[in-house]
Amino acid sequence: MPDEHPIRTTDALARTLGIIMGGGAGKRLFPLTKDRAKPAVPLGGKYRLVDIPISNCLNAGIRDIYVLTQFNTASLHRHINATYKFDIFSSGSFVEILAAQQTPTGSGWYQGTADAVRQNLAYFLEQPWQWFLILSGDQLYQMDFHELMAGHLASGADLTIATLPVNRHDAEGFGIMRTDDRRRIDRFVEKPSDPAVLDTLRIPAPLLAELGLPAGKESYQASMGIYLFNRDVLVRCLDNNFDDFGKHVIPSVIKDHRVQAHIFQGYWEDIGTIRSFFEANLALAEIEPPFSFYRPGATVYSRPRFLPASKINGATAHRAVVSDGCIITDATLDRCVVGIRSIIESGAVLKNVVMMGADYYEAQSTPPPGAPPIGIGSKTTINDAIVDKNARIGERVVISPEGKPAEYDGGNYFIRDGIVIVPKNAVIPDGTWI
Repeated sequence: MPDEHPIRTTDALARTLGIIMGGGAGKRLFPLTKDRAKPAVPLGGKYRLVDIPISNCLNAGIRDIYVLTQFNTASLHRHINATYKFDIFSSGSFVEILAAQQTPTGSGWYQGTADAVRQNLAYFLEQPWQWFLILSGDQLYQMDFHELMAGHLASGADLTIATLPVNRHDAEGFGIMRTDDRRRIDRFVEKPSDPAVLDTLRIPAPLLAELGLPAGKESYQASMGIYLFNRDVLVRCLDNNFDDFGKHVIPSVIKDHRVQAHIFQGYWEDIGTIRSFFEANLALAEIEPPFSFYRPGATVYSRPRFLPASKINGATAHRAVVSDGCIITDATLDRCVVGIRSIIESGAVLKNVVMMGADYYEAQSTPPPGAPPIGIGSKTTINDAIVDKNARIGERVVISPEGKPAEYDGGNYFIRDGIVIVPKNAVIPDGTWI
């Protein structure tokens, strides 16, 4: 939708508070979330998951942002504090974490997305923000929030929900919105499976044509978990004991408020499982990746580390993303994402590997007695695996999920969704076969 109110839209975004949901314990991303919050999980070699929604906000002029979380917040705190620093002339702009805490009015963990916002509502109402943009902290996408706000203002909506067209099979895994031809939402069903119900939720034919989708196509509008609320509407919607926006608040609010859909047709991936995390990362190494960090005007921000350029001492690389500060010697890489400060020695062969790199170089630490150096040793072969930070993988090691169960807990490794995960700080001795 074109920006029909360029001045008003820009002004509205400047008066909008971004609220990023950090999620729960992230059990489906274990062991990547064993010692870190889900939004702090590394992505694309040098970023964190939380950098995606924060960057989308900053690119739209939203410079007041809270991240709500409650599990393993230390690494997330470090990343936020080291990355998002505004100068003293930035009129109070901030990116801050609000962790679950005991207060005079409550002492429990966040019970859901709505409960998390409700528990922090007093902070959100301290400043005269007129709009609240609620986002997920574990999705990979690039959205222009100018278009979202322009549509919200033009329609006179109380609440706008970003939706994604999906097919009939995928619709069963989402909250599905039904709209009229003008994109006003009149029904919401959580994960519909009844064929008769699905038939009533299809995108109407005039809207299909407007979106450029084939006539007769069975498409449905799936909620992306992105909500733009007017201030007074959010306060009224939380004056209850509802725990979750998708399950409880949205079905209630559409009865007596104007709720609009903002239909998004770009790339979007929910990074909720090990498999989705793995595939989304490896897709970045494709010749034409579905998500691009090179898109003009859509900068993805992250911590400035001032690392040296990567050094390649002879290597064969096909579809590889190599981050800053790496040293790769006579190795073979095929469809790999190589994180910061990664060391890969001579003769190593990596295929379908997400390597997160290291927090420091070896000279800055004392290795455990008898342990190999940080990185991947010579003549080691790794297939279909995630290697978390600071892992020490010795020489002549073989790591592959082939012939193993899809779910397994080893002594110094895990298998989830058929992918081997070498956890953070793991030690794999020379000659090990996994």
